[in-house]
Parts: sequence; structure tokens; C-alpha cells
Amino acid sequence: MTPELITSAQNPKLKRLLALQEKSRLRRSEGVFVVEGRRELEHCLAAGFEIDSIFICPEIDSTAASQGGYPTGQPVKVFQLSKDLYSKVAYREGTEGIIAEVKAKYLTLEDLALKENPLVMVLEGVEKPGNLGAVLRSADAAGADVVIICDPLTDLYNPNLIRASIGAVFTVPVVCCSSEEAIAFLKARGIRILTAQLQDSSPYYNVDMRTGTALVMGTEATGLTPVWRSAADAHILIPMLGRLDSLNVSVSAAILLYEAVRQRMG
Repeated sequence: MTPELITSAQNPKLKRLLALQEKSRLRRSEGVFVVEGRRELEHCLAAGFEIDSIFICPEIDSTAASQGGYPTGQPVKVFQLSKDLYSKVAYREGTEGIIAEVKAKYLTLEDLALKENPLVMVLEGVEKPGNLGAVLRSADAAGADVVIICDPLTDLYNPNLIRASIGAVFTVPVVCCSSEEAIAFLKARGIRILTAQLQDSSPYYNVDMRTGTALVMGTEATGLTPVWRSAADAHILIPMLGRLDSLNVSVSAAILLYEAVRQRMG
């Protein structure tokens, strides 16, 4: 498809692109979000997402220009931008001159088909998109079966979350639901709930994670709510040997996920 040339920053399509990046309410109401960068877009396409529009900058990505946009295998609208205009709409630098508007998909717990002895990552009330994205990246690396985000305080398709996850938001199944729904789902499937908390806990490496396991973490400031603490099969902690009493949630998640991997490989 021959790209349509956009020459003005006042173009309505560019204004909409910027609005989608900045406003979660618009992303939710229109069911569209923005993916920036070749690697992220490739993960998005591999996960079966539908592309609505693509914006390319031939001065940055001559390959995309020669392909008429990008080899999506889908009929999409393609728009061409100058390097100056691209810099005005790009969320970050170094994204290979390609941005796409993508139609959102939202999984539910009922959509999940878990294998035997699944490894599940659960996050309750985590607010920072960068932290969520980093946890998703670790979940992908550790081969987690699903990430469940309970009572989310940030948009799953926030550009900073996508960026921090390096596209893992597309490679790992992610479900948003209430804590009560997640607990009922896990209990019904016999998946052990291990809550990360300081009170009444055992060191994480002393707890069996070889069977179906859900690792549950809350915010750094307030931790988990009582509903998770009472639902837990075991409470676990990461020993803190310095003066501080907690790690960044994404670091803690990576430690616990890889402990599960270690136990299952041993």
C-alpha cells in the first residue's frame, strides 16, 4: 500500500496518535493503543493483534518504506512522516521510525488454558507502569504461564508499560480482574497461593514451588491487602540484610520467579 504523506503537525491523525499515547480514557473508549518500535510491533503481531494504522519515517527506517509500511499480513492504513514530525509523536528515541495504532484485546480468566503445575504471577494494586512492564519482562524470561493484575491502577496499554516490558505485554497472557475473582480462580484449580509479605513468613527458598504456584505481590508502600493474606497457602519473604525493608516490586518478582524455575529444573 502506498503511504499517505503527512506534512503538518496539525494533521488530525497525528493529533489523535498523540492523544492515544497520553490519555488512558481515550485508549479505553476507542479500544485502540499505540505500539512504538520494530521489536515491540513484531511481538504484537505474533500475538495476533490487529493493526489499524502505521506511521513510518523513511529517513529512519528505509526498509519499512520500501515495503510500503510494514509486512503485517493485514490491510492497514500507512502514513509517512518526516524525521521532524516523527520526533514530535515518538514516545521515545531509537524506535526504528515506526509507530502503530493497534486494536486492544482483553483476556479474561475464562480465556486461560493453563498447563499442569502452572507458574502464575499475581500483582495487586501496583500503580507504576514501569514496574508492571519490568515484571512482565521477568515473567516472560522465567516462562510464567500468566500474569494476573488485580485491581489495576494503571492502563495495561500505557506506553511506558509497553516500553518497560520490551513487548512482553504481548508475549505473556495478562488478565486484569478483582482480587476476589483471582483467588476463586486459583483455588478452583488447586494452585497454591504464596504471598510475599514480611509478617509470619518463611524465606522464599524454603517453600515448595514445584507444583501449581501463584506468586502474589502488592505495592512497595502498603503490601498486600488482608484478602490475599487470609487466602494464602503460605507466606514468603526475601531476607533483607541491610537497613531497608523492601526491594522494588519488579526485582522481588524476578527473584521469586527464578526460584520457581530453579526448583522445577532441579
